[in-house]
Amino acid sequence: MKSKLTAMALAAIVVTGTAAAATPASAAAPAEPTRCHTADLKAGFAMGDDAKPEMQQTEKQTQAYIWFTNKSERTCTLTGFAGVDMVGAQTTDGTWSMMRSAQKPQKLTLEKGDTVDFSITLLPVAASTPRAEKFVPAKFLVTPPNETDHFTLTWPFGGQILKQDAATRPATYLNPIGL
Repeated sequence: MKSKLTAMALAAIVVTGTAAAATPASAAAPAEPTRCHTADLKAGFAMGDDAKPEMQQTEKQTQAYIWFTNKSERTCTLTGFAGVDMVGAQTTDGTWSMMRSAQKPQKLTLEKGDTVDFSITLLPVAASTPRAEKFVPAKFLVTPPNETDHFTLTWPFGGQILKQDAATRPATYLNPIGL
């Protein structure tokens, strides 16, 4: 009886060892890319004519776009919303941490040199709007998703936004990466 169990155990070891040896290393699934870190990226405002917000009109919302480019040597992913804090030019502005839209984020893979953007929806107001009712953007502190280090971007478009930094549903908000 002992030799029969030993023979079965030995056969199981041989079969298992054979199966493992038969799988070539090249057939193993490649590792999934990990998330992009701030140090992997560079950022800026999209400046093309079709990407600039219409800050001089005050009848409707407009969009500004911020891009991230993977400057690292590796492939990485971005998922979710960037953190965006607007720093105002007026002494009464302070810093406005932007609310997120209800849109669902998607996972994006960036190879070396790939660029992705996201939009910020803005509600411009006239220059004659009382100071207490308008926010004049000066800088944007932009943090990639799931990161703590940010980029400081100077606002290049002028204009002013209806001040709704304490509103539950402001007309100025940001969308997820890729949207």
